[in-house]
Amino acid sequence: MNELNQFPLGNNGPDLDGANASVKRLSEKIQLITDAVKQLHQNRTQLEGKIEDAQKRIQHILSRLPEQSDGRQLNLLGEAIPPTTPEDDSEPTTH
Repeated sequence: MNELNQFPLGNNGPDLDGANASVKRLSEKIQLITDAVKQLHQNRTQLEGKIEDAQKRIQHILSRLPEQSDGRQLNLLGEAIPPTTPEDDSEPTTH
């Protein structure tokens, strides 16, 4: 914020020196606030992108749901699920 006009330092008295010091302090604070706002904007943009990606993944999962009248087992992860048979209920044997 160097575009602010500062009073010349020197023998102008403590009032002008104090005013110059205040202007400098305020300029530094304004710069810190400006930097913080820029960082918050970047963070918000990143979060909006993540939200959009999550919404797309959710929509993809929802599109794979069977109709309510469909009695098949849900497979949301896309993995092959073998059909269960009565003999599958027993423990596997190891040889």
